[in-house]
Amino acid sequence: MKIIHAKDYNDLSRKAANIISAQVILKPESVLGLATGSSPLGIYRQLIIWYEKGDLDFSATTAVNLDEYCNLPPDNPQSYHAFMRQNFFDHININPARVHIPNGMASDLETECRRYDQLIQSLGGIDLQLLGIGRNAHIGFNEPDSCFSKYTHKVALSESTIAANTRFFDREEDVPRQAISMGMQAITQARKILLIASGPDKADALYACCFGPVTPQVPASILQLHQDVTIIADEESLSSVPPMFLFLPPSEGAVVCVNAGTDQKVTEGMR
Repeated sequence: MKIIHAKDYNDLSRKAANIISAQVILKPESVLGLATGSSPLGIYRQLIIWYEKGDLDFSATTAVNLDEYCNLPPDNPQSYHAFMRQNFFDHININPARVHIPNGMASDLETECRRYDQLIQSLGGIDLQLLGIGRNAHIGFNEPDSCFSKYTHKVALSESTIAANTRFFDREEDVPRQAISMGMQAITQARKILLIASGPDKADALYACCFGPVTPQVPASILQLHQDVTIIADEESLSSVPPMFLFLPPSEGAVVCVNAGTDQKVTEGMR
């Protein structure tokens, strides 16, 4: 697990966009696992700039998104379908047939979840998975639980997640209470994982993700068991990271290498 210190959100976004652009340049047919929310917006803006300059070509790239709200039509401005179109897909040359987002309007959500897992498997898995981290350390919409959810599944959103997402809606009661989320199997089988964190409200979650026990109560902690994880975080979100793990002063763009997970045990199984 490698933690890269970013000066601020703009620096974080550029560093993360660099990693994604390198993936697309080196393997144009990459399968990218993409995230929504406020955290990746700067990344998408930077990738669009490089695409418009002619530096990137997404025509052979496939995108699979982490999640979608239940019972929110794709044309609803707050749906993740609309979010991805408005903030990324409509501004690059990705083939719409290569864009995949869970269908939260499916009449049979269990069947939709199985379809999504089979889709990812048919694509050969994910080459690079972009993740944010919630205040309660959720990734995707994998909320704290008694065990890790292995497959794509319908999830009841926690109160903290609902509260965090209220800013995107007119009223808290408008925030959907359920969503479809990619499960831990597809996430952890990604060949590379890129997690981003920004702001003081992510500091405790980031510390628990990197340095706490591997437990489904801290969903992001499962990343300790992955062989290729890069975390890019700003100074505020790194405030809880022990100074002993910073090899260089933050002003020099410190890189922290954490060999976490070697002696950790998963406290509960994956269902």
